[in-house]
Amino acid sequence: MSRRPRKDVPAQGAPRPTVSVCRGCCCGTEKIPGVDHAAQLSRLRSGLEGAATVRAVDCLDACEQGNVIVVQPSADGRRAGGRPVWLGLVNDEHAEQDIVTWAAAGGPGLADAPDILDLYVFQPSRRVRAGLDG
Repeated sequence: MSRRPRKDVPAQGAPRPTVSVCRGCCCGTEKIPGVDHAAQLSRLRSGLEGAATVRAVDCLDACEQGNVIVVQPSADGRRAGGRPVWLGLVNDEHAEQDIVTWAAAGGPGLADAPDILDLYVFQPSRRVRAGLDG
């Protein structure tokens, strides 16, 4: 083991929240009817421009919860105790707007989510969660 003192390691992670929008085998397709999936992604991107990174990702393997959106904390949010929040059945504009409001305010660890989003939160398996970070 080295006897040299450890240097402070710079903070790792994104400087702002990341909103991952599943657009895989079920989410974002006609398998979830009655939703304009392209418009949903567009609204999230325009609503969070400059405040959060919005990315479309391949299947998050939580198809029974489609459409799935994961709000990941910024580096500051993670240091404050924030962890990724998985939201399922996000199929209406009101839920999208609540996600935009929360992520724009800082997201997990820095801002409280609107209470209504508690209805959308779910916990995927550890394997599925690990896939998002991989």
